Amino acid sequence: MKQALNRRHFLQAGAALAGSLLLPQAIGAPTRQRLRIGMIGTGMRGQVLLRELLRRDDVEVAALCDIDPVMLGRALALADKLGKPRPRTFGDDRDPQAYQRMLDSRMLDGVIIATPWEWHAPMAIAAMRAKVPVGCEVVAGITLQDHWDVLDTQLATGTPYMLLENVCYRRDVLAVLRMVRAGVFGELVHLQGGYQHDLRAVKFNSGDPAKPYGGGVEFGAKGFSEARWRTEHSVRRNGELYPSHGIGPCAMYTNINRGNRFTRINSFATKARGLHDYIVKEGGADHPNAKANFSLGDVVTTTLATEKGETILLQHDTSLPRPYSLGFRVQGTKGLWMDVNHGVHVEGQSKPHQWDDFQAWQDKYEHPLWRKYGAQAEGAGHGGMDFFVIHAFVEALKASAPMPIDIYDAVTWSAITPLSEASIAQGYQTLDFPDFTRGAWKGRKPIFGFDERY
Repeated sequence: MKQALNRRHFLQAGAALAGSLLLPQAIGAPTRQRLRIGMIGTGMRGQVLLRELLRRDDVEVAALCDIDPVMLGRALALADKLGKPRPRTFGDDRDPQAYQRMLDSRMLDGVIIATPWEWHAPMAIAAMRAKVPVGCEVVAGITLQDHWDVLDTQLATGTPYMLLENVCYRRDVLAVLRMVRAGVFGELVHLQGGYQHDLRAVKFNSGDPAKPYGGGVEFGAKGFSEARWRTEHSVRRNGELYPSHGIGPCAMYTNINRGNRFTRINSFATKARGLHDYIVKEGGADHPNAKANFSLGDVVTTTLATEKGETILLQHDTSLPRPYSLGFRVQGTKGLWMDVNHGVHVEGQSKPHQWDDFQAWQDKYEHPLWRKYGAQAEGAGHGGMDFFVIHAFVEALKASAPMPIDIYDAVTWSAITPLSEASIAQGYQTLDFPDFTRGAWKGRKPIFGFDERY
């Protein structure tokens, strides 16, 4: 599984780097006032992001692409409801390649990709080759090769690419970023995060478009929305399937790809029981899906080591009953923050062996983005985070500025999935982590969270 830096990658990187130095986003082009944005994938997640685009006066949603008529119709109805012109549609003929026609139309300044995971890499590659900047929902790809292909395409074409990881913009996460950069926790030592979210009613439903969550135990062809495609990953794969919510903030805190890098990774998985038990409970032991064999362990634990000596622990836990939590912990030589108990302890400022409530610290270290745009973010998805991630993509495009969550972040965070699968399949082996920057991490500087615009 060890990814060698072979001659082909070296030559591609050199040529791409030389070309990238000439890009408008690298030298700063005039700010554009309005963008024509398209969207591929108008399902439940796509509609949340679409709403944020439609709310903006500096965006015209010019085109929508989806091969599901129900979801495409709902997206058009959303545009009607918000009083915006109906976008041009692609995919009404249910052609899986309809997105290519949209990209070839030369009508777009950018595109949002919010399709099932397996389509992210080929669609992003097609968009970048068509010179259409990409805002891609997580994840960046499925296989490790997908990630190299997405990266090499971006470097070769120079087309901007941003991973739309919204948790990096969570209010407390950004406040903690300021605390980290202010040295409140001292030198960082250990971090934790994850995706701990009961998704049983997401992975199964009745197949009724009116009830996308729960109400049955169908998946695959008989399911609807995420149950139609996402559950199959739990059948076939065993690994850290959704790393970016947890690793994104941790990577920003530790300056991964910007003076630091991941060096080693290993993963462990428990037995798989939760999804089967849910089918039996909700559908009965005689339901045909009760015979399905699920590969995904109920709890997958992944550990990463960094060049600077920190460790990061991730946990993927989506098949058992539990409240939602991302389980963040940021610990350094002077103290720590944990989101589960909303607590902070800083030596010399907190009472010995006691937690401070985080609210006072958040008020003190509130990020400028939230001070400036918090009112605009009210009502946006995921507690306002979806406003900020779309805002960042749009503002960076308008200014021809570097994406705050860029191609290196995207492939590095997302590649945790195939690497974790390989570790588990090889008996929980510890593996080398590829350097997607090909050494550039040593000279790159942190940018995320420094610009009040995005």
